[in-house]
Amino acid sequence: MGELRLMKGNEVIAEAAIRCGCDGYFGYPITPQSEIMETLMTLRPWEDSGMVVLQAESEIASIHMVYGAAGAGKRVMTSSSSPGISLMAEGISYMAGAELPCVIVNVQRGGPGLGTIQPSQADYNQATKGGGHGDYSLFVLAPASVQEMHDFVILGFEMAFKYRNPVMILADGVIGQLMEKVELIDHRPRWTNEQILEISGEWATYGKSQNRKKHIITSLEMDSNTMEQNNLRLQAKYERMKEVEVRYEAIECDDADYILVAFGSAARICQKTVQIARQKGVKVGLIRPITLFPFPEKIIAQYASKVKGFLSVEFNAGQMVNDIRLAVNGNTKVAYFGRMGGIVPTPDEVEIALHQRFKN
Repeated sequence: MGELRLMKGNEVIAEAAIRCGCDGYFGYPITPQSEIMETLMTLRPWEDSGMVVLQAESEIASIHMVYGAAGAGKRVMTSSSSPGISLMAEGISYMAGAELPCVIVNVQRGGPGLGTIQPSQADYNQATKGGGHGDYSLFVLAPASVQEMHDFVILGFEMAFKYRNPVMILADGVIGQLMEKVELIDHRPRWTNEQILEISGEWATYGKSQNRKKHIITSLEMDSNTMEQNNLRLQAKYERMKEVEVRYEAIECDDADYILVAFGSAARICQKTVQIARQKGVKVGLIRPITLFPFPEKIIAQYASKVKGFLSVEFNAGQMVNDIRLAVNGNTKVAYFGRMGGIVPTPDEVEIALHQRFKN
């Protein structure tokens, strides 16, 4: 067993980054995720491992610093919250187009606009539908605990390099500020230059020599036919993700008449709702998508012919509900319940909404 600590979600992101051998973090402070960079600055990993930690002049600058370091085959990351991620959207699209690996953490706050510093899940569409220009997808992980905030940094880098694609950890203000016991991994060394060449040598810009070809990393292609082939290759990669990388948790679903679908902190609330409803004799289950892209559409489709309805529970105006409807394909009723503006619903509110949506 690794080291056990009581930590805040944002703090453990920083701790996990250092321990998994991250080469660099570039970011800009914004509530409710500022503790990620503050913790990194406090821990001063550049003194022990040489990890770079830099506060850029803006979110736009930080994502392009990530682009440059990722292009050299380094394990690099950034973090922000909703409006800051919007500022990074152009750079994220460039990285997806150039097929560069990185980890991006979004600890969501309420919007639109500057909105509020309170928790939200209103960036679901932004994260899972691209968010920037062009046809691309991020690999999106939705943590529901402080332990998963830790674990998904390690998994995020694994997926980023496996698919040469940006990975987003889509958390919310509840998980970011929550304190829980967490098991930390042992420290892993940063990759050596030789390891980077072995892992990323086919594409990383590592300098030209007698034994190395030069690599030019770009998302620009002026020939339409070549650009179409690039797009087809990217779409094939996203399809591979859908086939082998879907992650979800199904709770009390086998005999359920109704299934709640929720991610992140909303799923924690719904887990209590399931207990309350079953104590009253109502058979309710919960599907928690762990990957929002790729979305667990197949498991939802399997249950669609077995249940009387799905209720999507979200801290937004209803975004994931549309992906549930597509997966259900008209085979049963799909409804939505959510709160906005930073308001977090109670398990009892979710249970009342379930009865109201399916009272007939």
